[in-house]
Amino acid sequence: MSYYLGVDIGTFESKGVIVDGGGRIVASASKPHKMLVPQPSWAEHRPKQDWWGDFTSITRQLLAETRIDPKAIRAVGASAIGPCMLPVDADGEALSNAALYGVDARAAKEIEELNAAIGAARILRACGNALTSQAVGPKILWLKKNRPEIFDKAAKIVTSTTYIVQKLTGECVIDHYSAANFSPLYIIDKQDWSTELSPDLIEPDRLPKLLWTTDIAGQVTAKAARATGLATGTPVIAGTIDAASEALSVGVIRPGDMMIMYGSTIFTIMLSKSRIEDARLWYAPWLFEGEHGSMAGLSTSGTLTHWFRDVAAKELASETAFGKLAKEAGATPPGARGLVMLPYFSGERTPIHDPHAKGVIFGLNLTHKRGDIYRALLEGIACGTNHIIETYREIGELPRKLLAVGGGTKNKVWSQATSDISGLPQTVCAKTMGASYGDAFLAALGVGDVKRKDILAWNPEARRIVPERKNRAVYERQYRAFKGLYAGTKGLMRELS
Repeated sequence: MSYYLGVDIGTFESKGVIVDGGGRIVASASKPHKMLVPQPSWAEHRPKQDWWGDFTSITRQLLAETRIDPKAIRAVGASAIGPCMLPVDADGEALSNAALYGVDARAAKEIEELNAAIGAARILRACGNALTSQAVGPKILWLKKNRPEIFDKAAKIVTSTTYIVQKLTGECVIDHYSAANFSPLYIIDKQDWSTELSPDLIEPDRLPKLLWTTDIAGQVTAKAARATGLATGTPVIAGTIDAASEALSVGVIRPGDMMIMYGSTIFTIMLSKSRIEDARLWYAPWLFEGEHGSMAGLSTSGTLTHWFRDVAAKELASETAFGKLAKEAGATPPGARGLVMLPYFSGERTPIHDPHAKGVIFGLNLTHKRGDIYRALLEGIACGTNHIIETYREIGELPRKLLAVGGGTKNKVWSQATSDISGLPQTVCAKTMGASYGDAFLAALGVGDVKRKDILAWNPEARRIVPERKNRAVYERQYRAFKGLYAGTKGLMRELS
């Protein structure tokens, strides 16, 4: 029997699975960690503890529980949050905490500087993406300006998956999908690093080697084998960002398929027949050569539910808090009794790309209760998700199929509000492990044991979330208020920054 290991490093938790050749989950494990917020607009992880520490702990746990011979693990796939910015030395050791993906908005000033120096239109054309808080290039410039001693010492600037794969194999690599987030350093038409837009930012040889996601990056080294319990020589694929792996895990394989990931953030990926160029969205070569992915994401989603629990439900036991809050929200009618919430607690990514955006709870009165506010929070995230879908509709690229995945799919209020506000049904597959399951499938692809269409048999459709027409009027009013509230306050938000 052959097995495949998949491990994903998330914002608040890492997950791992061992999967057999038929797609059955033999064992799973998880390990929590914290997102550090040392100051407003920053978001960080500790790579040695939160990334490699989680990977080794989870892998050892899975091997111990299953008692599988490590030599029976045919291949390893890893994914992680991204794109991150991490300086490492020549041995791949972290020189600082990692600046996370778009939830970390520390480089707002550097975005403005690069746009002024290069031209926003030129960056969009060459890189496929406008410069936003999601881009790694401005964060490299931030490091160069604000931590020059670390920048000068760095042998490479890497992202999270690169760090894990280098720990496993000694090879410093990155897949094209992840690299496309390094604007203005990755040129879409060339599918290569380049300094043509920013000659003084960083040398290309200080960036990871480019591969496709399922390319074999290397084999597990003896040192990594001692740390993880894996067999020396086990193939390791290049891997990718967690959201991409999660999309594949639920069968996003055809143009028009869109994943909605209900996680720490809402993240969407839609495959398209050709490149979509729109400054409000992100673009990247898909995981496989010659294919196209269009992405969007909110800054805070599941993160907001954690914030609300910590602020407004401290008396609830952590293992039952979210269930209790969901029950309270479910007892409140759609529209949250007149409350509207902007979920911009860490600025916002797509489609408004505003690092100065702020969270707002609007419409409060003395009759409102905790459940009303929590429902408004969930509906605010659903409105933000619809803003993304509306953007695709405006450019004539409305998705043909929505595939929902992630822990938030278990929250009926949240997922139902998303369908009600967008007017689109969602499909939920049998397995909702997400990225780690996708990593195991990608590992199997990397060693040629499966074909891409096999994911449909590995993870078949289980249920649908259908829009409820009776809620249409209240949510149309809610969404108008949502957009109007931001339009009317964005100037004040910038002033407060």
